[in-house]
Amino acid sequence: MKLSALATSLVFAGLSHSALATQAVDEHTYANLKDVISTHLHLDLDVDFDDKQLEGFVEHTLDWRNSQARTLVLDTRDLEIDKIMYLDGNGQWHKAAFTLAKRDSVKGAKLTITFNTQAKKARIYYNSLPKASGLQWLTPVQTASKTHPFMYSQSQAIHARSWIPVQDTPAMRVTYSARINTPKDVRAVMSADNSGAFIKDGDYWFDMPQAIPPYLIAIGAGNLEYKEMSHQTAIFAEPQILDASVAEFDDTQAMIDKTNVMYGEYAWGRYDLLMLPPSFPFGGMENPRLSFITPTVVAGDKSLVNLIAHELAHSWSGNLVTNATWEDLWLNEGFTSYVENRIMEEVFGRERAVMEQALDTAGLRAQLKNIAAPDTRLNLKLNGRDPDDAFSSIPYTKGQLFLIYLEEKFGRAKFDEFVKGYFSKYSFKSLTTAEFKVYLNTHLLQKYPGIVSLEKANEWIHQPGLPVDAPNPTSDAFINVDKLSTAWLKGEGTVNDLPTSSWTVHEWLHFINNLPRDLSLDRMAELDNAFNLTTSTNAERAFAWYMLGVGNGYKAIYPALDEHLSGIGRRKLIVPLYKALVKNGKREWAHKVYTAARPGYHPLAQGTIDAIFAK
Repeated sequence: MKLSALATSLVFAGLSHSALATQAVDEHTYANLKDVISTHLHLDLDVDFDDKQLEGFVEHTLDWRNSQARTLVLDTRDLEIDKIMYLDGNGQWHKAAFTLAKRDSVKGAKLTITFNTQAKKARIYYNSLPKASGLQWLTPVQTASKTHPFMYSQSQAIHARSWIPVQDTPAMRVTYSARINTPKDVRAVMSADNSGAFIKDGDYWFDMPQAIPPYLIAIGAGNLEYKEMSHQTAIFAEPQILDASVAEFDDTQAMIDKTNVMYGEYAWGRYDLLMLPPSFPFGGMENPRLSFITPTVVAGDKSLVNLIAHELAHSWSGNLVTNATWEDLWLNEGFTSYVENRIMEEVFGRERAVMEQALDTAGLRAQLKNIAAPDTRLNLKLNGRDPDDAFSSIPYTKGQLFLIYLEEKFGRAKFDEFVKGYFSKYSFKSLTTAEFKVYLNTHLLQKYPGIVSLEKANEWIHQPGLPVDAPNPTSDAFINVDKLSTAWLKGEGTVNDLPTSSWTVHEWLHFINNLPRDLSLDRMAELDNAFNLTTSTNAERAFAWYMLGVGNGYKAIYPALDEHLSGIGRRKLIVPLYKALVKNGKREWAHKVYTAARPGYHPLAQGTIDAIFAK
């Protein structure tokens, strides 16, 4: 088959496809991967709730790539290093010399370990600090049960280094095992085989036999109970939310079964969920075998379970096939958003899937107005910035629209074959955008010539904004909502004429998000009195209503808004509200609420909102 110009240049350069990930330049790691790679980690850690620290050691099994090298470089952030030992070829342990460099504000502190010989293993004794960016420590009062403390990790993007000295880059993959010690009445779980956590005794053993990037190493510990949903799925949660979570997410097995057919068999054994406290800063985190989930999606009507579909989809795109650097994040999130929507279509129908596409696309188009043009490219250039800055609707929804565009152009059958082959080709590998383009050009663009050019693909990937011919999903249900909304706004009927009893949450969100931003206070009150929007128990609908209310000065929302901001820490549902409050003259009120709520927020949320009030 004829090679593209890009593929030809790579061949002439002597780079095979499989070598590209290790050739990737990840500006966010100190690791000397060309010299040595850690192939397995063993963690032995005590969970100390009193001092808010993990203490113990990590043992690295080393694979030396450079016969002359005697140095291992690891990433750390805010870790205290006690000592380092290494195992030589004769089975003897020795003390290793090390230096811990000055802390960089983004990358943390470079840990350089020097051996007298090429060590077989290196064991670093250390402890984390209470300010670790990848851990949150909650007192009993900050949990649902109010009886036990809670701790959990959030390692993406480069926060694993704040609780493990590690080669913290998605360009490498590692297996791991762990022994975790907790108080006897606290259960620990990890992104691993959790069968060792079934007996609550304070001494837990874990094993992750599949190689994963370090950002997917995860831990949680608290007053957790366990309940199965199917032969392959279960939920770990505090007792107060366990049954409601099982009822909300019991379609998870159906999602797995449908995805197996579309994209190949699930590769990770079990797929369990850990329900986290409300302070969790994200909707979910795709930690393999055990996705971490916010309780804000337990709505009681399965209206927000697309989040579960998203985290499950990561089991193929992200966990199985991984971006090699954080500038390639769209390879994780764009593919995952596409697969998520396909799962929702298979399980809940085409109409709901299209509504979710339309809502996400409207959100993307709105966000494009507020993002610097260079940052609206899929293949982002961070230029030394924190990789957390890469997370916006661009890699998610623009990436998804690119794949929808390809599906529409080539037809679903051909595109499904391409995606399934892509997941198979790069299983348990990391790749760059450049490597993806080689695969795309060879296995889709040139395989079916004359449909989409490489130049068009480059426009999607490397140019800012959206192409003029980008898909713009529309829903018949939303068109009907718009007609009803327009009639009501013109005075052609009352709120009682709105058929909201049959509306999905998607129709509600479309209705609220498209109301005039200067809607009169009388009209706001009319809607609120009819539908109790200020006290909505659906977190997404409440958020949309509060954003409208803040913008036009609807004072009735403020007591409930205080509870909303104080009760959850999901950044998607609080950060835009703080920004809107400051913008609309409520800075003093917002700062008072934040000052009280801040101790319960995750460090990632604290950093984001601190910056809002620092301006």
